[in-house]
Amino acid sequence: MLKKIIIGIYTGLAVFLMSFSTHSSIVPTTTAYQNITEVSWKLLGQIDFVKRKNPHYGEVMYPMVNSTLKALQGKKIKASGFIVPIDSKSYALSKNVFAQCFFCGNAGPETIMGIQFKGSTPRLKTDTYVTIEGTFRYNADDIDDWIYHIENAVITHQK
Repeated sequence: MLKKIIIGIYTGLAVFLMSFSTHSSIVPTTTAYQNITEVSWKLLGQIDFVKRKNPHYGEVMYPMVNSTLKALQGKKIKASGFIVPIDSKSYALSKNVFAQCFFCGNAGPETIMGIQFKGSTPRLKTDTYVTIEGTFRYNADDIDDWIYHIENAVITHQK
């Protein structure tokens, strides 16, 4: 019972704190002098899914990435979000805090990006809010992988 109360309080606090965040509504813009496009979670969320057959899983929902994101493939981007540990050696960038991320049932797979750091992987705490710059890659075919990735990633701001 106590565990449920603590989880409820943590979840409520996370939702409350997220309501003050303006980062998720940033419109994508390109900084001319750096040639880096800031990608918002709103843009990443503009995605459709189509049902197709998969040789291993049967019928599966595949992502249909929008044309704006397709144009960013292989280009430098900047994105902000919360650090979510995937395993002991890798992290993802999430629109939501860990308790609200998509694999906890409160969002979709478009709300998370795999991170491949440039150089060694830093030690990061869960739910640390960061801004990351790196190369954008989307995946529309491998259902065992993230839809979005930031490769050669570097943390430029951390709260």
